[in-house]
Amino acid sequence: MVLRDLIGDVLRTLWAHKLRTLLTMFGIAWGIVSIVLMVAAGEGLRVGQAKQAETLGKDIMIVFHGRTSLQAGGQRAGRQVHWVDSDVPFVQEQSPDCQYAIPELEQNNVRSHTAYNAAAFLVTGSYPPFGEIRSLNVGSGRFYSWDDQREARRVAFLGSDAAKQLFPQGDAINQLVYLNDIPYTVIGVMAKKKQDSSYDGWDVNKIFVPYAAMRRDFPDKPPGTPFTFDQLLVTPKSVGQHEACKGEARKALAQVHNFDPHDKEACPIWDTVQEAKAFETMTNGMKYFLGAVGIVTLLLGGLGVVNVMLVAVRERTREIGVRKALGAPARTILQQFFFEALLIALVSGGVGLGVAFGLCGLVNLLPMPDFFAGLLATWSSGLLAFGLLGSIAVLSALYPARQAASIDPIEALRYEAGG
Repeated sequence: MVLRDLIGDVLRTLWAHKLRTLLTMFGIAWGIVSIVLMVAAGEGLRVGQAKQAETLGKDIMIVFHGRTSLQAGGQRAGRQVHWVDSDVPFVQEQSPDCQYAIPELEQNNVRSHTAYNAAAFLVTGSYPPFGEIRSLNVGSGRFYSWDDQREARRVAFLGSDAAKQLFPQGDAINQLVYLNDIPYTVIGVMAKKKQDSSYDGWDVNKIFVPYAAMRRDFPDKPPGTPFTFDQLLVTPKSVGQHEACKGEARKALAQVHNFDPHDKEACPIWDTVQEAKAFETMTNGMKYFLGAVGIVTLLLGGLGVVNVMLVAVRERTREIGVRKALGAPARTILQQFFFEALLIALVSGGVGLGVAFGLCGLVNLLPMPDFFAGLLATWSSGLLAFGLLGSIAVLSALYPARQAASIDPIEALRYEAGG
């Protein structure tokens, strides 16, 4: 039998059993849609949460000062520890696995006003890498530079909501904002961002100035001194170095301030890298769970396909007997069943993938909550489902067809469907 005749015979057979063919195709397509959507939902949750976590800062550790809980160097426990300016270069020097170690000094009692409005915003000062570390993307203008820091320039970078309140008329760049009646020139405005975690408030409601200007105009409040600051921001050179970086920074601070390097109360650290890894483990577990549920659904759909294909072959046992009686070899009979199953698998698999990716695209047009990035379909999950169900369909047709093709033509002709 030539290929053209074989394909024509397959199409005529499928058309003659339209309902059975449609049921088989629906089982395959439904299984593919189910697993693609489930895995897409898990991936959307993982990506959405990862993006939200990065709004605070990427691979950042916030080192707070605390109170000692262990005796060290002959000093009693319960002693208050404060970071000072000289700690910064020492920690940077003693921490080869850390990329940045920069101070942050804050004041929440600074009165802010412009020619248009007044408000009370948190004012924070740090070094120029602060903008990169804390994901303060520039909406207009620029962030302060090392030249601004060296010259202690009175320049300010505004959070998006702070700029909107202080300058309701529009552009804030190159305008003056008065911080406790001290004039600062606005050099930039932060791009709008959604933030779901913080240690001191939302960045959109802050005013950022160079550390040198902050130190001069708004020094640390008591019980701090003119040389202390609130927290140290540390980032590793790579994610793999974050544990070493954390240990080096804590050890350096312990050496300077004479506390036990294992005393976590004296040097509490908010480790966003560790939190991100823990959350990734949780979301991966959720994704695998949804994938497992999808595979179970896939296998249930596969059982339905097997059942339909087995019934189809059994119903055609007499047809097989007629073909064999007319001289058709077993190989030709198996070819027909193989092409029938393959055509069903290809068409229904393509329809299933199209429906699944189409649904994902439609859902992603809708507004999504902050923690969810949408249904992010992956080709790997779709092709896995396609390959698994397609193989089930082909094998479930070939096995009984081989059994039927191997029986005596007389027995096949005498077979009664349902008997």
